Amino acid sequence: MKYLYYLFIELLISGMEIFSLFNEKTKKGIRGRKKSNRIVKKAFRKSDEIIWMHAASLGEYEQGLPVLELLKTKFPDYKILVTFFSPSGYDNVINKNNIADAIVYLPFDKKKLVKEFTSNFTTKIFFTVKYDYWYNLLEELKLQGAKTYVISALFYETQVFFKTYGKWFSRELRKNIDFFFHQTYHSTALAKSIGLKNSVTTGDTRFDRVKEISKRDNFVPFIEEFKGENRLFVFGSSWEKEEKIAGIISKKSEKAKIILVPHDLKRIPDIKENFPGAILYSQTQDSGLKIQDFQILIIDSIGILSKIYSYADLAFIGGGFHSRGLHNILEAATFGIPVFFGNQYKKNPEADDLVKNNGAKSFENEIDAADFLIKILAEKSGETLKKMGENSAEFIHLQPNATHLIIEKITEQPTLKVPEV
Repeated sequence: MKYLYYLFIELLISGMEIFSLFNEKTKKGIRGRKKSNRIVKKAFRKSDEIIWMHAASLGEYEQGLPVLELLKTKFPDYKILVTFFSPSGYDNVINKNNIADAIVYLPFDKKKLVKEFTSNFTTKIFFTVKYDYWYNLLEELKLQGAKTYVISALFYETQVFFKTYGKWFSRELRKNIDFFFHQTYHSTALAKSIGLKNSVTTGDTRFDRVKEISKRDNFVPFIEEFKGENRLFVFGSSWEKEEKIAGIISKKSEKAKIILVPHDLKRIPDIKENFPGAILYSQTQDSGLKIQDFQILIIDSIGILSKIYSYADLAFIGGGFHSRGLHNILEAATFGIPVFFGNQYKKNPEADDLVKNNGAKSFENEIDAADFLIKILAEKSGETLKKMGENSAEFIHLQPNATHLIIEKITEQPTLKVPEV
């Protein structure tokens, strides 16, 4: 199986190089990897001791960030490295203020490439987020004496570890991962069933992050003026089907204000064409336009969605109507508002839990969703929205502080000495 894994890596590299000829996102990843060694050589010396977080994409980065930030306070002399596999994560983080000394693409998982990359520094702590495992990298880190962890780990029955041919993969994890911090008890039980006894349930670190988001200054210019005395419906990280729901609601609930925040800003021209009467957020500073006169606001800017949720009365989160998966629902739920989405969220246990706690509701199709939402928007008492919102907030704020549980375990390691205060 080891040699089949090596073959898989070669095929992955070849496939991505070919696909990059036709796909700009893949081309970014290929080009970015060619710069990774040069960037880390400039940022680090071999003697530098580092904390290294790897995230497949942006969602995993958000999960790992609370742990990374707290580790930095515990080990202030260590430098910080963040790696991504996907351009969607890298592009959203590279130009933001953050605590990392270097942010790069993870090299492809070939022994030679991994060894060359990791020889530029001394890794003290490495953690990957959720389930992005690269076996040559993990083996090399253990050979170098690094402590290795998986945080917000999520195991499910269809993964390779639970197939008849999956023993090599689980054996490599047993050999090269010091500890697994799981999101759910079910994930922990699955891990232990394949011999990963170094597992504990700590919860999802995203809850810690969104709790902090709800406490910060979430002011966004013009949003309060746009909302006025109306109920505000935010469609976050929307795709076409969520926008179809928005279109139906705008026609049947004229008093509802709607904000569309598309997942991909490249779709803005098409969205504007579908909603010709809408105003773009970039137009709000035009003194000749009165934002309160518009029913629909399209956000053509990045980085403000979580703040916009603080103004919402209810939110519909994108991604749940297709196989790519549901986007982050917790950033909305933390503000105590009802959350709605499509029913494709198998890899999002928090969605299932929020539905069970009656703080959220999922739908099989756009028509059913629109019909339900129009009914509760028309409810004069607003009791349904109020109760669901209370349940949503309670669900978030009763979650354990996963970050602190993880840090407590990591700092028990005798080779990781926390400076005395």
